[in-house]
Amino acid sequence: MDQVGRVAQLAGDVLGSDTVGVYLHGSAVLGGLRPASDVDLLAVARRSMDEEQRRRLLDGLLALSGFTGGLRPVELTVVVASRVCPWRFPPTGDFLYGEWLREEFESGRVPRPEPMPDLALLVTLVLAGDRPLVGPPPARVFAPVPHADLVRASVAGVPELLGELDSDTRNAVLTLARIWTTVSTGEVRPKDAAADWALERLPQEHRPVLRHARDLYRNHRYSEETWSGDLRARVHPCAEAVAAAIERLVND
Repeated sequence: MDQVGRVAQLAGDVLGSDTVGVYLHGSAVLGGLRPASDVDLLAVARRSMDEEQRRRLLDGLLALSGFTGGLRPVELTVVVASRVCPWRFPPTGDFLYGEWLREEFESGRVPRPEPMPDLALLVTLVLAGDRPLVGPPPARVFAPVPHADLVRASVAGVPELLGELDSDTRNAVLTLARIWTTVSTGEVRPKDAAADWALERLPQEHRPVLRHARDLYRNHRYSEETWSGDLRARVHPCAEAVAAAIERLVND
């Protein structure tokens, strides 16, 4: 069984009879996995997990997700069906696992229910990808997210991304480009496709940064992210130009 199948099986085993569905989304269903792509899944449950379930799911994901041994980083979100159907904003998620949180999890933190504006994007991606691993097609579980909420969720992440430019450069630059694309077109595209769209609209002086981030994403794994001194100095001006373009669209 491949990594995706093992993660889906883990989620189904932990949720048991409360499982509504497990859905693959992100790059895996929208353009194909790139070397630096995460494996993105959304699981839907009938009720919130108890403490024992949370720990079982977390322990399983710590073993199934990573950067070595042929593994990809896994991002798994669990949501209770009644908290997103009918839709309201901001939605609440029941559990979130991502590799960027591994250190916190290994120190004892266990994911808890919390507001997750990003669920607007995830539900949109799940509906667009239409890739159930367990359960019915996503259109039988979710209603489409209103465009206004998709924009709100996208824009809410901009300040955090600007703060991550030095520590997670490639991802921050590409995610900003995807937000710009989403706010402008209403579509949630793969990161490299969003970069292609943004490169045609970005001022010439900022294009080398976004082009390099896109090429890293397409051709290299996480550990191979490199930035020359000249490009590194141009990252913040590029990101600020994209953020300003997003702000203009929102305020128009």
